[in-house]
Amino acid sequence: MKTMSRILTLGAVLLACSASAFAVTLIKEDEARLPAAAGGLTTRGITRGPGVKLLSPDPAAGAVKSPFAFKVAFEPRGGAKIDPATVSVTYLKATPVDLLPRVKPGLSAGGIDLSGAEVPPGEHQIRVTVQDSEGRQTSTVLQLNVAK
Repeated sequence: MKTMSRILTLGAVLLACSASAFAVTLIKEDEARLPAAAGGLTTRGITRGPGVKLLSPDPAAGAVKSPFAFKVAFEPRGGAKIDPATVSVTYLKATPVDLLPRVKPGLSAGGIDLSGAEVPPGEHQIRVTVQDSEGRQTSTVLQLNVAK
């Protein structure tokens, strides 16, 4: 009976760890207070590179409360495959902040999937850059609006 109890306890611990494995502080308070990036954001025109689409939070929903699910889909084109090793995720500030180490637990060739992203209130711009197996690169700026 003790063995069964230990197994159940271990299972509960593993389940709790896996459920929170992709919860992360995406942007820290002190980073949110950094000065904004200078100049306008430049984007390229039509590209055959992979698509980058913000799935959650829904961009049309307006401000969201933190923590929230942060899900980004990578959409390969023309039979190419996404190379996760080429992904970069940057918080756009006067001194850019590399967010890749924070999103790595939820990063795959299909995109980014974080169940509980912690972000301070405010408007935040995050650049996601991805490259496919054909060497085509896409860079997209995601807008996050987080309510108080």
